[in-house]
Amino acid sequence: MSEKAVILLSGGIDSATTAAVAISRGFELSALMFQYGQKHGIEIQSATRLARFFGIGYYVVIEIPSGIFSSALTDEHRAVPKNRGINDHEIPDTYVPARNILFLSYALAFAESIGASRIFIGATAVDYSGYPDCRPEFFQAFQEMANRGTKAGVSGDNIIIETPLINMSKAEIIRTGIDLGVDYSLTHSCYDPDADGAACGLCDSCRIRKMGFQEAGTPDPTRYRI
Repeated sequence: MSEKAVILLSGGIDSATTAAVAISRGFELSALMFQYGQKHGIEIQSATRLARFFGIGYYVVIEIPSGIFSSALTDEHRAVPKNRGINDHEIPDTYVPARNILFLSYALAFAESIGASRIFIGATAVDYSGYPDCRPEFFQAFQEMANRGTKAGVSGDNIIIETPLINMSKAEIIRTGIDLGVDYSLTHSCYDPDADGAACGLCDSCRIRKMGFQEAGTPDPTRYRI
């Protein structure tokens, strides 16, 4: 019988590749998706497509009240930054306050409830936008909290937070996913898509995605406006 694990599925390249890695290691996945007040619903659509692609039969969409977060991703009156220096150390307006803390807390409760031994999250500290909750030290701190704050943890059956992509570049992630059979045409990365789902091509996430496919030497299946 396969070991159970929870995957945080956002619909992007990183979560898709992480799901493929977990499945290749023999885990039976259940997925969490999050509606947290994004300006568009394309993330959930892409995550649902990926769940079907990977044969994930049990997934839950968590709805977090839209008024909780202040971010360019959730506030209609704040524009998503375009053509920003993506290697800048400044935390951008697309940062969603404490998002991964909240997401992982839900995942921890879900994992303990269904008897899962792992939580997989597609965080990377290499090609990312400077978010503090994507760094290795954050996940180490959350792991310590999980060990101390759950019945599983204090009983010696720690629920392990897995970040298999944490030290990979976007190109390395894409190559890994291709080797594992991921269909990246099902994924979505853009922070500011149009009503038809076409990617803007200019936000941090689009630019990192473009660069990743280019460096990986494989065509980008994304439909861009620009």
